[in-house]
Amino acid sequence: MASEHVDVLIVGAGLSGIGAACHLRRNCPDKTYAVLEARDAIGGTWDLFRYPGIRSDSDMFTLGYSFKPWTDPKAIADGDAIRGYVRETAQEYGVEEHIRFRHRVARAEWDSGQARWTVHAHREDTAETVVLTCSFLFVCAGYYRYDEGYTPQFPGVDRYAGQLVHPQHWPDDLDHTGKRVVVIGSGATAVTLVPAMAERAAHVTMLQRSPTYVIALPSRDVIADALRRWLPAKAAYPVVRWKNVLLGTVNFQLSRRTPNVVKKLLRRAAKGRLPVGYDIDRHFSPRYNPWDQRLCVVPDGDLFTAVTDGRASVVTDQIDTFTERGVRLASGEELPADVVVTATGLNLLAFGGMELSVDGTAVDVAQTVAYKGMMLSGVPNLAMTIGYTNASWTLKADLVATYACRLLRHLDRTGQQIVTPLAPASGTLEPLIDLTSGYVLRSVDALPKQGARAPWRLYQNYARDVVLMRHGRLTDEGVRFSRATTPTAPTTASAPTAATTPAAASAPARAADSPVA
Repeated sequence: MASEHVDVLIVGAGLSGIGAACHLRRNCPDKTYAVLEARDAIGGTWDLFRYPGIRSDSDMFTLGYSFKPWTDPKAIADGDAIRGYVRETAQEYGVEEHIRFRHRVARAEWDSGQARWTVHAHREDTAETVVLTCSFLFVCAGYYRYDEGYTPQFPGVDRYAGQLVHPQHWPDDLDHTGKRVVVIGSGATAVTLVPAMAERAAHVTMLQRSPTYVIALPSRDVIADALRRWLPAKAAYPVVRWKNVLLGTVNFQLSRRTPNVVKKLLRRAAKGRLPVGYDIDRHFSPRYNPWDQRLCVVPDGDLFTAVTDGRASVVTDQIDTFTERGVRLASGEELPADVVVTATGLNLLAFGGMELSVDGTAVDVAQTVAYKGMMLSGVPNLAMTIGYTNASWTLKADLVATYACRLLRHLDRTGQQIVTPLAPASGTLEPLIDLTSGYVLRSVDALPKQGARAPWRLYQNYARDVVLMRHGRLTDEGVRFSRATTPTAPTTASAPTAATTPAAASAPARAADSPVA
């Protein structure tokens, strides 16, 4: 079967994939590329999710691309604005003409003899199978399932006569005006939905099994507004970006080192926005430490305002069963509901569900070790984008794309064709994502592992990663460069504490290392 060849094949046309394509245009303009997108639109998460109030819980000065200033007045932006920003960026850099929509990648096969990937995609509009080859595969598909959100098995749910909705599949025709709504959950989606739906609903109840840390931040950045009055957007943007990066880093480090202090500060902030006598310890004081799970940001304190005004309420209890009219709790109380929203989380899915093989042997992603948080041990010429858990996703996505471009230029300059990460020879391995959120704990074992130190450790520290990814060495103990004709032999390219993954045997035995790029 004849196939088309490109230098770089990008999987996914969301925030990460469009950013990766733009970085290629900026830093490797000689490289040919294509973008395969399973859906029929640009935007990824920001096109898929359409529930009321959908917005980012990260500021847009850090969620925006490093090369394209965010100019909208709101620092915490809604989904429409973010989707428009991603599409505008794709248009500016001519990425749109390189996107193949409704191409769902099923599998990718690496051939060391030819130093190339063969990628099989299913066209969901024509039911055809499309085959492309590439020298470098760049997976920007996120890490959760787009076709299915997570919903627990609720007792009695079949008896419920009202409307049951998951935020990931929001009906276009759902009208909640004047209705009683129960939102099950306490994460970022729930705290977004509750104040948004409360604007038109008769009443909205956020039903949570346990509380989450919620912090109110201004929807506009006053420093950014001031700087933009005096400086061009391109000059003001990096200043505000670094200001927000540093504030976020300080917040995270304080939470890790002095969790009780941060707990008290968050509790005091919530108390100041809620009615006198409100039971903060029951409804807004989690059992875990700050940043064991992501903090939930509410712009301008909209959730607290809705609760204070009586348009919304928070109930902390267990579900006993659904009834015909709503939800009965373990305490015996029944919450009447015309609409129940199950904001109960996501299902993780590595690489968008695509299968990988190296020289005919399947890759078990869970048995690989992530190199610099972006490549897999024993898997040549592949990069993946996984953003920060304690900061904006795009901060890491930008660094990964920058590093991938450095690698591509290094291969050309040194006459090499293959870059293969190697796992550490020894040491303890840990999950790649270090949060205790339910959606992480349910599926984190299916993701790659990380090591105890660099370059196999993901430090969740942007400033440190800037040094490592933009200016650090490309040749180190964790990676080997070679050509297609170089003989290969087994290496320690899988997790040292688990059974050797078959793909590990593909790493080159001879290191054709080159000077620092």
